[in-house]
This record gives sequence, C-alpha cells and structure tokens, in this order.
Amino acid sequence: MFRTIQDFVDLWKSESDSTIKIFSNITDDKLNQKVSENIRSLGRLAWHITQTLTEMPFKAGIVDKDYLEELPVPLSVQEIINTYKKYSEALIKSLENKWTDKDLTDVIDMYGQKWKKKFILQVLITHQIHHRAQMTVIMRLLNIPVPGIYGPSKEEWTQFGMTPQE
Repeated sequence: MFRTIQDFVDLWKSESDSTIKIFSNITDDKLNQKVSENIRSLGRLAWHITQTLTEMPFKAGIVDKDYLEELPVPLSVQEIINTYKKYSEALIKSLENKWTDKDLTDVIDMYGQKWKKKFILQVLITHQIHHRAQMTVIMRLLNIPVPGIYGPSKEEWTQFGMTPQE
C-alpha cells in the first residue's frame, strides 16, 4: 500500500513501461483476433486497460472527465499506445495536483464500496497487471512473442543462451 503519492508515481512509471512493452509486441493484424468466444481480443484488453486511465480516476475525483468512456477500440496498436501514454502521463499530473500524501487515508465511494484513496491507487496498478497477464496468454495462443516483465520470457531465455524453463 502506498504511503506517499511519490511511491505510487514511481511504481506507476515502471508498470506503465511494462504495459507499453506488452502492447508494443502486438501487431495490428492480431489486435482483434479472438481465440475463443468467451475471451476478449488483445485489442479489447489493451483498450480496457487504457480506458481505465480515465474511468477509475474520474470516479475517484482525480480527473474531471472520463475522456475515453464512449470511444471504440482503435484499429491500430500505435493509436492505443499513444492514447495510453497520453492519459498515463495526465493521470500522474492530475494526481500530483489534486491529492496529497495526507489524502491517501481518506475514504470515498467507489463501485458501491468504501475505498481508501491509497487502495484506489493500488487497484489502478493491479488492474493493469491482471489484464496484462491475460494478454500474455492470448499472445502465446496467437504465436506473438511475449516480452519479459518481471524476469525473462521464454524467448528471452533462448536469447541469453539458456534453456527456457518448461
């Protein structure tokens, strides 16, 4: 849990880089390909992660509007990446301008529950980690190389001259 806004910002920047790393391995031709009727496409998941950058902060009072709420999934990975970067940076700026370290223990209504502001920040991070993990499984099913995030991926083990773990 976060004790300061800077704690969040530092982790957010690292996790955002990881999200962009995942997004960057997707190609436009695979963006909306479905591996099953019951599984979102990579494009839908990437866009959901991106839309959350304005949806959850709007509900929490960090930003003034949910700018991405009604927008459809873009047709290109680069458009998703550009939008993600723009609103990720805007989230940090708005957070630094609207909340202070003392505000982190304040409780507000979120999704019909009472959440501390520091929990909202934690959920912003874990939400994208959760969906990135889903994306890596879909990427494997679509034969898209998966970049390492918290350690080497299977492809990276081979690049390092080591045998990938089974």
